[in-house]
Amino acid sequence: MRQGDNKTREAPDQNPLVSLLRISRHLAGQVEIRAALRSVKTEIENLLPIDHLDVCLVDDKVAWNTSYEVGFKTRWSLSRTPVAISPVRSILLGEADFMLTGNAMEDPRYTFEGALAQPIIKHKMRSRVNVAMKVLGRTVGALNCSSCTPNLYDEETVTRVRQIADVLAPYFYSLRANDKAKRAAIVRAEAQAREEGLRQGALELTRVLEQERQRIGMDLHDQTLADLTRIMRDLEKAEGSQDRVRVIGSIQDCIQDLRGIIDTAVPTLLDMFGFAHALRIHLERAVENVETTTLQVVDETNGLIDRQDSTTRISLFRIAQEAINNAARHAQADRISVSISSQENQMTLKIADNGLGVSKTRPGRKGPKITGGIAHMRTRARLIAADFSMSGKGGTQIIVTLPIVKETFDLDAATSPSGGVA
Repeated sequence: MRQGDNKTREAPDQNPLVSLLRISRHLAGQVEIRAALRSVKTEIENLLPIDHLDVCLVDDKVAWNTSYEVGFKTRWSLSRTPVAISPVRSILLGEADFMLTGNAMEDPRYTFEGALAQPIIKHKMRSRVNVAMKVLGRTVGALNCSSCTPNLYDEETVTRVRQIADVLAPYFYSLRANDKAKRAAIVRAEAQAREEGLRQGALELTRVLEQERQRIGMDLHDQTLADLTRIMRDLEKAEGSQDRVRVIGSIQDCIQDLRGIIDTAVPTLLDMFGFAHALRIHLERAVENVETTTLQVVDETNGLIDRQDSTTRISLFRIAQEAINNAARHAQADRISVSISSQENQMTLKIADNGLGVSKTRPGRKGPKITGGIAHMRTRARLIAADFSMSGKGGTQIIVTLPIVKETFDLDAATSPSGGVA
């Protein structure tokens, strides 16, 4: 109702008790504060003319308040605000039971320095009456009635608003307590879900690590041990210098194979040269034909990954390794790129290729191997609280995003092992 409409509503209800009973009836069955306030607005208008109606409820520590309003939509209900800047802070702090003014736009109690009084000025809320809402003698909020017409309210209005506040206070206090309990239950449920997800992820990673240990053992048995056995036999049969040269070459090949197995088990290159350079080396090793494949590793963060904790760094390296292996071995890609970027408080690792995509594999290859690799990447991402996403359109693109952990020490950019473009 705007200023011009107030004249038709100035006469109060001849039986305020009836309106109060109706207010109580409207509240019955309401489970949400805003809906409850909307349901009683008409009955309150039967008791006094208003253009704007809002309720401020304080938190338990009386430091913040949350507003619920009908009438004008203002900044008050957009988010919690500190009680210290509320125009009705005297009531919320328990210093006054009510406030009454004929022109809040010029009243320093409402427009003091730093006050969140912009809605009062913008919507020309001149007449205001504010009354404490109390439960068991303790102030839990304030009921605030405003009109654009100046000098509209008086002491009798204060009495009526106090009666309304007495009806609303216990109900709104219960609704607020119920809302807080629901929010707390949601937080607990989400925390339990995250904990269960991490537990399942840890179990999955343990299983994967055991498979990896068995694979390394089989590689050592089937490849390295077999090679050493053959070399020993060659040594027993060696007679001339040419035989010895051939045996030495076999030993060198065996050593190289063994280094490959070790590098797969422990990312020593990561520790020695940094994330970007280690990935570049892995790319070159994973690709069969380096000359015909475009490889790129770009770090736009000046080595930010290398300043994270070792668990995060190794997990990201393993994810990138798996993605690169899939692109090089299964997807027939001739362009593989890795980029590391950061924005605000997030870091993003992206591995992209122009291969067949996740739904197609090279003839003779089975899809489940790739699917298992994707599951392992998701698990590793989950364990470091990172978001994992994958798209298979026009190749494969894997994106891992995680919050940036503040650095506990500084690394000089000139000596950072993985700054810039690898």
